Amino acid sequence: MSWSFGLAPRLFLMTLVSLPVIVQPFAANAQTPNARMQGDRLLARAPPPQKPQAAMNAWTVGIAGGLIEGAPIRLAAEIARVVDDGNNLHVLPVVTRGATENVNSLLYLRGIDAAIINSDVLEEYKSQVPDIQQRLSYILNLFPSELHIFVRPEIQSLNDLAGKKVNFNTQGTAAAYSGPLIFSRLGLDVEKTFIPHQVALEQMRKGEMAAVVFITSKPVDAFVRGRWESGFKFLPIPYDSKFEDYYLPAALDAADYPNLIKPGERITTIAVPTALVAFNFTAKSNRFQRIARFVDHLFSRIDKLQQPGFDPKWKSINLAATVPGLARFPAAQAWLGRRPRAAHASQ
Repeated sequence: MSWSFGLAPRLFLMTLVSLPVIVQPFAANAQTPNARMQGDRLLARAPPPQKPQAAMNAWTVGIAGGLIEGAPIRLAAEIARVVDDGNNLHVLPVVTRGATENVNSLLYLRGIDAAIINSDVLEEYKSQVPDIQQRLSYILNLFPSELHIFVRPEIQSLNDLAGKKVNFNTQGTAAAYSGPLIFSRLGLDVEKTFIPHQVALEQMRKGEMAAVVFITSKPVDAFVRGRWESGFKFLPIPYDSKFEDYYLPAALDAADYPNLIKPGERITTIAVPTALVAFNFTAKSNRFQRIARFVDHLFSRIDKLQQPGFDPKWKSINLAATVPGLARFPAAQAWLGRRPRAAHASQ
């Protein structure tokens, strides 16, 4: 027993001696609380990365997607699956606060090379970043998000909504951002609410809500499966010069909503383009080359995204479609110039 007591202190001392070797790196980091602000200086002192790390990071592209429950992050994840090429190209979809805030991520968040945005979000940046339309360019017009203004039977026109309660879904959604912006352009002053649409639709049935505004790709499940009394309807929105900067003309018809729109009837509306955009990196930079390779992989494999197992929206993708308010990313324009037949086949 006595030899055990003699051995224990020696083991304890050996452990103490080894501790500084383990904790020393953490102590060094603790002495630099503003390390993130001094990232370039810290990286300059750091040893060069090992070859596997360099290979992994050399062709990695970060895409700001959106809310976890939204369509944009799902599309970003599907893109990542199709373009994956090992160390030659690795795409990381990033969950964010929403497509309307992804411009912030693209401008200021490290590791973000591209983002999925709604085109009219650029309106917010005109005063903050006057050259915003030169700093960003679009890769692909992904899909249109149609404006749906769904109203109670007593509402016959847009003017009837003045002063009444209208819901624009929860903050962070396309409806919550684009809806009030569109209503402002229409000159409509309404009582805005931002609650889940499921709750608002029930309030509509009871007469407590005059209208709900959806901005999403048609058809909307709530209108396809829902049973609505006679008189509930969509209001038409004319497309004119007020909307030419960021929006596209669109329509809703009986094929979209057979229970709400009569055969042969057409409800005019507008659509907000949802686009995949990139930062305008200089042509000789490594990050430009990453996006260029990403564009080549995505455009060359677009047919794979149109196969079963992927979002049906990919089937209507037109590689040559433009995005109002932005220029096309140079590598994307060059690809289309080299392969016009492939672009035409995707229309």
